[in-house]
Amino acid sequence: MLNRIFVIALNTYREAVRARVLYGLLAFALGTAGYSLVIGTLSLHQEARVVADVGAASISLYAVLVAIVLGATSLHREIELKTVFPILTRQLRRHEYLLGKYLGTLAVLGVFVALDGAAVLAILATQAQVSAGLIVGVLAAFAAVLAVLLVRAKHTRVFVFLPWSVAVFVAMAMLAAPAGGERQLVVASAVLTVCEVGIVAAVATFFSSFSSPFLTAIFTLGVFLVGRSADTLANLPARVFGEEIHSVGRGLAFAFPNLQVYVPPRPVLLGEVSGTPTWPFVGTAAIMAVFYATALLTVSAIVFRKRDFQ
Repeated sequence: MLNRIFVIALNTYREAVRARVLYGLLAFALGTAGYSLVIGTLSLHQEARVVADVGAASISLYAVLVAIVLGATSLHREIELKTVFPILTRQLRRHEYLLGKYLGTLAVLGVFVALDGAAVLAILATQAQVSAGLIVGVLAAFAAVLAVLLVRAKHTRVFVFLPWSVAVFVAMAMLAAPAGGERQLVVASAVLTVCEVGIVAAVATFFSSFSSPFLTAIFTLGVFLVGRSADTLANLPARVFGEEIHSVGRGLAFAFPNLQVYVPPRPVLLGEVSGTPTWPFVGTAAIMAVFYATALLTVSAIVFRKRDFQ
């Protein structure tokens, strides 16, 4: 079973990285990271803070957009082109196929976050007075390694970006060590973003199991907006909005994933909140993400199993 899921995941990843919209969003993400350097120069001795805050926010925003787009189109493309029919006629169960599609999408999102995060960390390293020659030299070395791998790995070159992007992210995080807390903020935000988009992709997978791409994108965006507003909805004052709206808000906050956990306040990411250390907080958030994703994928598998493709 694991081998079949793995094959579907690799095939999904291979198809997803060919999407032009993905490269467009990556270009916007990298452009926003670069623009944070311009905004930082306008601040008063707060350049590193501005770069870290804007960079972390852009990583989250663009990764969520990628998750919605890929989640809404990946499964539908297979059904529209009718390539899903010969696949499911083999010894492959529908829940295995759905799980493979989800894991392939998650792999693409991981590469996206790693590359965007590496760009932010590289800019942060320059703000921390790390030698520009050292940063450029390390990036050039990674580019050379990538070029060699792409030439030698003719049939698996698309998968080279998986370990390569993670390695670049780790290298840039090491170079940005002089930035101190700002580096921790960006790294923790990147990890939390992976957790959040894992939930968003699972939501998109659920809706795509029975809906069209347009409706899937709309529904997923709606769940995302409610999830990001969960704390606000749970605390709507009854004196202002009435008891009915107050009850509805609490119900929505209870029923939908609380995505505000994955965009915590700056003091939490810096470990400045007493009793809330950063990395245990991130670990707890990751466990919650696994729970939400598992529950959503379980329901998705049940719905997809009963779907009639005729």
